[in-house]
Amino acid sequence: MTLLAHERYCDEIVHQVGRLGAVVTSGADLSATVPTCPDWTLEELVRHVGRALRWTGLIVGTRAEEEVPMDRVPGSEGPAATGDAAALGAWLAESGEVVVGVLREAGPDARAWSWAGVDTAGFWARRMTHELVVHGADAVLAAGLPLQPVAPDVAADAVDEWLDIVRFVQRVLPGTAAKELRSPGSSIHLHATDAPAELNAEWLVELPDDGITWRRGHEKATVALRGPLTDVLLSFYGRLPLDAPGLEVLGDRKLLELWLEKATFG
Repeated sequence: MTLLAHERYCDEIVHQVGRLGAVVTSGADLSATVPTCPDWTLEELVRHVGRALRWTGLIVGTRAEEEVPMDRVPGSEGPAATGDAAALGAWLAESGEVVVGVLREAGPDARAWSWAGVDTAGFWARRMTHELVVHGADAVLAAGLPLQPVAPDVAADAVDEWLDIVRFVQRVLPGTAAKELRSPGSSIHLHATDAPAELNAEWLVELPDDGITWRRGHEKATVALRGPLTDVLLSFYGRLPLDAPGLEVLGDRKLLELWLEKATFG
């Protein structure tokens, strides 16, 4: 696995913040429930993302050595009024500028606390990129707008990161649902049908008792999920149904359903 360049992540954060901001100012109902995050309205989703960006900016900017409480993050509260699309969009854009400025200045190797034990600014550049990719899709679905494809290099890296996160959660967070992702001898194959060959956008995920393992490559598996790379990513993240147009499930569908049920933080 090769991570993207630090500046590539920074550029993508700018791009994804712009996409999300366009949803906010599109005339969408900010009080609409987000179908893929039903505890949130569209506005609450956007505020969550903006807070995450500003929190990250403070962690990296101060080279924090421990977790920083959200109430210490300047500007994290967002606009005072609810339902104001212009103010919410402006606050989101400023949140993106804050974190990207800090990340570019820090460079990938600057030390900064993270919850995953990878205490670098580079970790946060990657994490915020994919936070925006996935929650951007959530916002689009809530607004009833068409999903837009994610750049292939970013989408493939998002799959890599999600697999790493699930493996981390299994290892260090006892009691989470991800601990139940065990099916020795079983495997999941992800196959992007539209990605450049040099990207090698295929994955084999195995589920032994001691935690998932994964690698890139084309191999037979218990079940395969095939389709456009963006759709494979979003389905594997639980954002698109397995029956979405363009997706194909071959083999033991229940194993994929187990993944979607258990591959979570809680």
